[in-house]
Amino acid sequence: MSPFLSEFIGTAILIILGDGVVANVLLNKSKGQNSGWIVITFGWAMAVYVGVFVTGQYSGAHLNPAVTIALAATTQFEWQQVPIYILAQVLGAIVGAVVVYLAYRQHFDETDDANAKLGIFCTAPAIRNYKFNVLTEVIGTFILILGVLYIVKPGVGLGALEAFPVAFLVLAIGLSLGGPTGYAINPARDLGPRIAHFLLPIKNKRDSDWSYSWVPIVGPIIGALIAAGLFIALQ
Repeated sequence: MSPFLSEFIGTAILIILGDGVVANVLLNKSKGQNSGWIVITFGWAMAVYVGVFVTGQYSGAHLNPAVTIALAATTQFEWQQVPIYILAQVLGAIVGAVVVYLAYRQHFDETDDANAKLGIFCTAPAIRNYKFNVLTEVIGTFILILGVLYIVKPGVGLGALEAFPVAFLVLAIGLSLGGPTGYAINPARDLGPRIAHFLLPIKNKRDSDWSYSWVPIVGPIIGALIAAGLFIALQ
């Protein structure tokens, strides 16, 4: 499998299971409705596990532009490959979000809350303050990337053996730091599904909140670069 296809498939799996658990919790008449934050955070952790486990042997399972950029910044990945990986990740995230919509189509139709529908696809702050929203994403992504850099196989990336510790790392971030912004910690995870929300014929949907869309892109990239810098300094 080519690295491009691997990142595409891996990110699609990540979003199918990650956005899928949010849909299960938020949408009307779903069997998992109102099951809560712990279900969402655990579901996202397992989404990361499956995505990494399936595609790690082919592309190193970055599945996140922040991971790709951090690995390049620490000379563990070639910069010329960064745009290819990020494109695959964003496209995979779009497709994954479309699959979630198809799986829960009837439940989208049964749900009137337009904010809940948007929340299935992308993140939004509990309190909208861009300065602190960015800071929260920087902190969460910093923790993620620093952990990943110590878990990853040098020159190889993430493989099946690394899937569990990365999943638990994401679970810990969601439980501890997810409250303020919904812990995007991954630009593709937020941007791809947000594009899907904009394009899909979702019944009674609201706008896609583009005014906030830059936060889960800029914050994670800054956090990734800070983590990469600290990792280099500690070597």
